[in-house]
Amino acid sequence: MIITVLQHADCEHPGYLRQLAAEDGHSLQAVNLHRGEALPDLDTVEALWVMGGPMDVWQEDRFDWLAPEKRFIGAAVAERGLPFLGVCLGHQLLADALGGRVGPGTPEVGVLPVSFTEAGVDSLFFDGIEAPFETLQWHGAEVQALPEGARVLATSDACAVQAFQWGPRAFGVQFHAEIEDDTVREWMKIPEYAAALERAMGDGGAARLEAACAARLAQMNALAERMYINWLQAITQAEMR
Repeated sequence: MIITVLQHADCEHPGYLRQLAAEDGHSLQAVNLHRGEALPDLDTVEALWVMGGPMDVWQEDRFDWLAPEKRFIGAAVAERGLPFLGVCLGHQLLADALGGRVGPGTPEVGVLPVSFTEAGVDSLFFDGIEAPFETLQWHGAEVQALPEGARVLATSDACAVQAFQWGPRAFGVQFHAEIEDDTVREWMKIPEYAAALERAMGDGGAARLEAACAARLAQMNALAERMYINWLQAITQAEMR
């Protein structure tokens, strides 16, 4: 399978998911929207991953590719039923594109716990994962209203929609399980991320966050792998119906 990956910052790529996909023989085709790269023809897209970024979904006046990207996501998911995984901004874009609402929320920055909803406990997407689990959070916006027909799968104290599913093959997660050993250092190069971390964690926050991620990297890699496997199983089961 060729997975089209929409990216909004050079360092906001699929991270550890790249290794997992390569091991399975899948290839990733990145489209760097922040560099002015054009969206592909939907007829050429087999599956879609949409990653994070420092912009917000409502900043269409600053980022002229945001509105076309939302229309693209809506067509891919609602009209074509393509397999979809959105992470952080990608999760929010999925909600917005399908008629939900995204807005400013309580900032979450750090390695923080996420719990399942009742729907999440029964979801194939989280099969084999024990909750609560700790994972990286780095966001100030959130999904405030779900699209019609969506189900919340995971939640946290500060953010009600940590993961949701729409239809049988579209999933979004607010948190970051895809991290690698250099993720915090690379993301600190983005001014918006550095400012958010300083506000949330104070002086020395970057070093503390990097240490916290390093201490839990194996667990987060295992979480990412299980979610990746479950995503593949969910989209395969949907194809067989």
